[in-house]
Amino acid sequence: MEIICLEETAFYALIEQVVLRLQELHGAKPDKWVNEAEAMRLLNIKSKTTLQEYRDRGKIRFSQPRKRIILYDRDSIDAFLEQHARETF
Repeated sequence: MEIICLEETAFYALIEQVVLRLQELHGAKPDKWVNEAEAMRLLNIKSKTTLQEYRDRGKIRFSQPRKRIILYDRDSIDAFLEQHARETF
């Protein structure tokens, strides 16, 4: 029997890929608007202040349907991450 060890970030990236693949197979699309916790998870940040800074500087799109509810555009989060991606050598 083989045991495979993964770092935490690699494990969650793998799980996310599996979930996305299953959603593609079954026709489910991920939500366009995500809450604060999901946005922070996608951006791999722990600070609400950093998330607010991205929002205030216009780096990611958001919607505020009610006073204390802020939702973030998943597509703009993906675009932000792609914009800051570095090519390998």
